[in-house]
Amino acid sequence: MAHGETTGGFEKTPGWLDWYDGPATPTFRLPAGAVDAHCHVFGPGAQFPYAPERKYTPCDASADELFALRDQLGFTSNVIVQATCHGADNSALVDALRRAGDRARGVATVRRDVTEQELAELHDAGVRGVRFNFVKRLVDRVPTDALEEIVAKIAPLGWHVVIYFEADDLPELYDFFSAIPTDVVVDHMGRPDVTKDPDGPEFGLFLRFLRENPNVWTKVTCPERLSVTGPRALDGEQDAYRDVVPFARRVVEEFPDRVLWGTDWPHPNLKDHMPDDGVLVDGIPRIAPTPDLQRRLLVDNPRRLYWPGTSFDPSASSEGA
Repeated sequence: MAHGETTGGFEKTPGWLDWYDGPATPTFRLPAGAVDAHCHVFGPGAQFPYAPERKYTPCDASADELFALRDQLGFTSNVIVQATCHGADNSALVDALRRAGDRARGVATVRRDVTEQELAELHDAGVRGVRFNFVKRLVDRVPTDALEEIVAKIAPLGWHVVIYFEADDLPELYDFFSAIPTDVVVDHMGRPDVTKDPDGPEFGLFLRFLRENPNVWTKVTCPERLSVTGPRALDGEQDAYRDVVPFARRVVEEFPDRVLWGTDWPHPNLKDHMPDDGVLVDGIPRIAPTPDLQRRLLVDNPRRLYWPGTSFDPSASSEGA
């Protein structure tokens, strides 16, 4: 299968870019045991059809291609997040997890009628959380009572909840999110408006949300989605996505034990530019400037959340997919 294809009779959404084939090898050397804690697999559509209710159709992005990127960038493990284009059919996710062995964990999408047996099967495959998408342009908003029912079912498994929303939605949802009894992981810092002041009231509400809720974590991910300045600047690629850096660094430094980082490969729904994953990795020291912060962000935190009770053994990192 050639890069950029969508198989199974599906047609890609016009205007949306395909993931970048041939990313740079990063100059930043990741610490041993580093986890890409936010990435996806799409299809292949011929094997894992896209959901009828999807709001976009991507090009295929297989588990094999994800694992090749993992190895090139220097990660040991992945956390694979169910994509909205697959709805609540987690077949592609489960296939990737089983093929990765202990080198991957997953975040699934489930409906309120999910059974204990189905959850047990997902847990056995490596799923450790469920995702709820509140971004209206991507998916119909999940009713809060459905989320509460699902949380009651997953809590005994020790799973957490991943929430995806935009900054404008937080005032309305603040109390509801604060009442979720499990660990909660916020995607992409709640999508702040990076043209505003990181010390201003909008991002201040997000920081307050983290301070007041010690069970809340966040991914300091997706500068390519948030940036206005873009992937390159006058000073070269080391200044990529410079307008996002103050927001992410602020979060990493204030909440060093509740932050995660991931590539977001294969970067769905982008129309402006497709990021080079090697450049994204090389930006990590700008938001986590010390080896201690880098290790917490990339190793300690994701392993505590997704591989609890285990310690990373570097000698085992070559096993699996």
